[in-house]
Amino acid sequence: MEKPSASMWRRIKSRYNLVGSICKTCNTVYFPSRTVCRKCGRNTKMEDSTLSGLGEVYSFTKIYTPPEGFKDVAPYNIVAVKMKEGPIVEGHLVNASKDNIKIGMKVKAIFRKMLTEGDEGLIFYHFKFEPISV
Repeated sequence: MEKPSASMWRRIKSRYNLVGSICKTCNTVYFPSRTVCRKCGRNTKMEDSTLSGLGEVYSFTKIYTPPEGFKDVAPYNIVAVKMKEGPIVEGHLVNASKDNIKIGMKVKAIFRKMLTEGDEGLIFYHFKFEPISV
């Protein structure tokens, strides 16, 4: 097995580009990608689909007791975002306090540092969300 490296993570399309899949039979969009549509079963063709990164807060919470690796950033906000294309995607919400978070609030995906791991200091990036001022 390949030792984790920045280049390994960059080869995972959905990791940095919000690439999901779309059923060409019913036009349902999934994230992460699926090989079989939940609605149509195996009688369909799935294709890659890049999400716009735009959505609205569907649900949210504040994490006070984080898992290992996130203790330095606690407390932090986690949101479930209903993307414009349909799927619900979870991620950190940045640049907002819990008092300002509202269901239906417009947000956009951004790519930021998630954590640094190990003695070698491998940096992991992932998408997070930030409010869109309208």
